[in-house]
Amino acid sequence: MSSQVEDGRARAPKRERGKQRVAELLQAATAVFAEKGYEAATMTEIAARADAPIGSLYQFFPTKGALADTLVQNYAALLLGDLQALQAGASELSPQALVERLFGLLRGRPHERAAAIPLAEARMDERARRTTFRHMLRKNIAAILSARAPGLPAEAARDMAIVMVQLMKAASALSDEDGLAGRGSALRELQALAVQYLEQRFDRGR
Repeated sequence: MSSQVEDGRARAPKRERGKQRVAELLQAATAVFAEKGYEAATMTEIAARADAPIGSLYQFFPTKGALADTLVQNYAALLLGDLQALQAGASELSPQALVERLFGLLRGRPHERAAAIPLAEARMDERARRTTFRHMLRKNIAAILSARAPGLPAEAARDMAIVMVQLMKAASALSDEDGLAGRGSALRELQALAVQYLEQRFDRGR
């Protein structure tokens, strides 16, 4: 038995066939965890959803925790990639377009997000979640703002990133309230507020 299996860590596949199987297992796990949450989901159901033998699931993910942690890590990696892509093109964006892209980040990849965020809450303490997501968002959004306004002092970019993350989280929470009267207009107000804030701070930073 490998040390990875003994200590409960996920095992990376080496062959293409194994990589394909792991992708199918992760896709099934994403759906099951999103539907049922961490506690109610079972490895048996995840294997069945992937149409895979239960032994195949345990071969790569010795525990449910290892599987859940892999999904959280994968979502964090996807989010980081989206942030870096936005930074690469930030200099060409108007404040309006930049806000639209930023607000869309936390609503992007809805299937992965629906599973990963509750799993992070179930598997991580507050400090770990802060390091994995909040710190990553603030750091990379500060870099995006600096790319958009190269003369912006680092301290100003840091402070602006904190404000923007709070506005993004508010918009994301509001978007989750299905059936809320006035939700659309409230989201537009939040976005307009963010645009006005960035315009003022960019002008001040010149």
